Amino acid sequence: MTAWIILPISLSTFSITGIWIVYAMAVMNHHVCPVENWSYNESCSADSTKHGYPKSCCTLEDVPLISKCGTYPPESCLFSLIGNIGAFLVAIICFLRYGQLLEQRQASGVNTAALVTGCTNAAGLVVVGNFQVDYAKSLHYIGAGVAFPAGLLFVCLQCFLSYHSAASALDSWMAHLRVFLSTMAFISLVLSGIFFIHQSFLLQHLAAICEWVFVIDILVFYGTFSYEFGAVSNETLVAALQHSSGRGCKSPGSSSTSTHLNCHPESIAMI
Repeated sequence: MTAWIILPISLSTFSITGIWIVYAMAVMNHHVCPVENWSYNESCSADSTKHGYPKSCCTLEDVPLISKCGTYPPESCLFSLIGNIGAFLVAIICFLRYGQLLEQRQASGVNTAALVTGCTNAAGLVVVGNFQVDYAKSLHYIGAGVAFPAGLLFVCLQCFLSYHSAASALDSWMAHLRVFLSTMAFISLVLSGIFFIHQSFLLQHLAAICEWVFVIDILVFYGTFSYEFGAVSNETLVAALQHSSGRGCKSPGSSSTSTHLNCHPESIAMI
């Protein structure tokens, strides 16, 4: 077992806990209405809907979408921090998973596509976390439009790779679990998009619930990589770096290139 096993668990725990703290802060500071409050009203007065005041009446602007919860300070500061740290951890996890599959001779286009979509998801998270929806709506929506579909595509590709690399019954069960999580993510993302485009209190509220389900589902999926990361070593990172840089090493007694451990020390030192 290596220290890398902590990385996926840390991402899931830190991010899930963090976004719930952001939600709690937004409710306490009266920036959004509690998720259980269904008494939304189109005829609210200006005073009752002003940010920072107790919410006796809620409008569509107060629906607790994740982005809305992280719009105003002080919770916006934590929201940005979670987005930046989470994106960094996502990129590392994607890169390590890519290298691990290379070690298992899974140097396929699907593995490369998973790396690209995972890093794209991370880039989208940075934009979402640093450009709040009420102050930079276009950039925020662009970031969300990149991060959410890329995250969904990443987990779908990882489901395929999990089945393809399964070597035991436990590996197959993990692949089954990931298919379930991916299915839940797909359904919640589609429903969230459908509900979000309608200006209805009920549907906007359902969109918020589906968005929360999607994000938590994806974070749990990332956490499942702790199952494989117990076998990750420094050589895994070397293999990923060598393959991504296009400098494969020659295996002893073979004329074919390989990204496995039989590499010349000089080649490793160059990296």
